[in-house]
Amino acid sequence: MTGSVLWGGIEAGGTKFVCAIGAGPDDIRAQARFPTTTPAETLAWVVQFFRQQEEPVAAIGLGSFGPLDRRPASPTFGFITSTPKPGWSHTDIVGPLRRALDVPVAFDTDVNAAALGEARWGAAQGLATFVYLTVGTGIGGGGMVDGRLLHGLLHPEMGHMRVPHDEQRDPYRGCCPYHGDCLEGLASGTALAERWGQPALTLPADHSAWVLEAEYLALGLVNVICALSPQRVIVGGGVARQPALWPLLRRRVQELLNGYLQAEAILESIGEYIVPPALGERAGVLGALALAQQVEER
Repeated sequence: MTGSVLWGGIEAGGTKFVCAIGAGPDDIRAQARFPTTTPAETLAWVVQFFRQQEEPVAAIGLGSFGPLDRRPASPTFGFITSTPKPGWSHTDIVGPLRRALDVPVAFDTDVNAAALGEARWGAAQGLATFVYLTVGTGIGGGGMVDGRLLHGLLHPEMGHMRVPHDEQRDPYRGCCPYHGDCLEGLASGTALAERWGQPALTLPADHSAWVLEAEYLALGLVNVICALSPQRVIVGGGVARQPALWPLLRRRVQELLNGYLQAEAILESIGEYIVPPALGERAGVLGALALAQQVEER
């Protein structure tokens, strides 16, 4: 395997950072993960990881939680901006890595990076337009339209869509510090833990939490499906690892669409339309490697 061009990947999550060096899914030379603590401490661990490796990387891809600023002309390019993550608001995350490691750093949201990984090696191969939603500590969404990662004024913030909230059925007010009961505020892992008093994945499969979770996620996905017309919807993240959630979610999406979208994928093949990431938990860090490869490809 020597002689291959190697890239670095960083999945910068609100709970943990994952770093890797390799050429692709089947050629990972080194990997490490550590908790997301303070910016100074966490970025120091990232720098230490890359400096300890014997083989150099051509570029590093960084997929980060946000919101973030990826506009090259902006004075805060490379910053995490108005994040709900305590201690990380207005943090320069790209600059310190570029200065310490002296390599190009490609920068995007963690969900766009995961989407790119799935497009290159996973469940979105061969698709031009798809959506990747991650449901974990928070909720984020990204994807591609006509083969290009979704960007615009800033970047997609699908987790902060407003969805109907029946307070009689669900009196929980929501955990988002900005919007209260947006999709993330009602359906993230943080919301599940606060509402039910225990981590999401400790809730049994027959708990009423999963019916409510499927309702909120289906409401969000229907908005995305109607707005972007994706060829496939990929749902990842820790909360989505509960098997009981999947049939509830798929069925509720069909019910809410109510036959309006006459597409076989939705009407007849919903199990192949709303799917987990083929790369599993590696989607984020492999997507970061794919971001780094894009630097080399330009």
